[in-house]
Amino acid sequence: MGSYYYLVAQLPSLMYGEHPPMSSAAFRDLAGSLMGGEDAALLDQVSLDPEPRAKPWGKEAGSPALEGGPVYAELLPSGCVFIDRWREWERTLRLNLAQARAQRTKREGGVPVEPPGHPAEAAATALNAMAVEAPLEAELFLDRARWNAIEELQGINYFSRNTVYAYLLKLLLLERHSLFDTEAGFAEYKSLYASILERAQGVSPVGESK
Repeated sequence: MGSYYYLVAQLPSLMYGEHPPMSSAAFRDLAGSLMGGEDAALLDQVSLDPEPRAKPWGKEAGSPALEGGPVYAELLPSGCVFIDRWREWERTLRLNLAQARAQRTKREGGVPVEPPGHPAEAAATALNAMAVEAPLEAELFLDRARWNAIEELQGINYFSRNTVYAYLLKLLLLERHSLFDTEAGFAEYKSLYASILERAQGVSPVGESK
């Protein structure tokens, strides 16, 4: 692991609720070209889904958080503490949401996995979200909580790989709120990509000067 100053320093700031400056797919390509092998490989494991490789319980619905969504029995280690902590947070949120909804609808059998109480903030967010009557407002409430959790879990080393992974998660959240303008976005991405590559000349894949 190294410092990704020349990548992170040039990234446009992200604000919750605004249109993303590039797509998550474009950012994966950009970051992957500038990160070290192991760190770059972990980009494929960055997802809003707490465990993409596991088998989900229940059905996907229009609102995966409030309509049941996937519930996971266990999390598989990713090789990155930040990613693992994010998955734990999201899993706790989803399991507690599923349980709360089962109790509200009096669904027989409930959920097959006992919702964890840690992290406490995730469990509390689930209960608070169930008190929001409007589905859209509830989703916005949940995504704002996710955004805040990502920032907290990111840590204080701003130019580490955690910041890159956190940036990708935020882009994924922003994509949930808006349709990406492909033509304009691609033009901006090419310009940003060229700018970062130019500043990164003479820098090794892990961000250390050659």
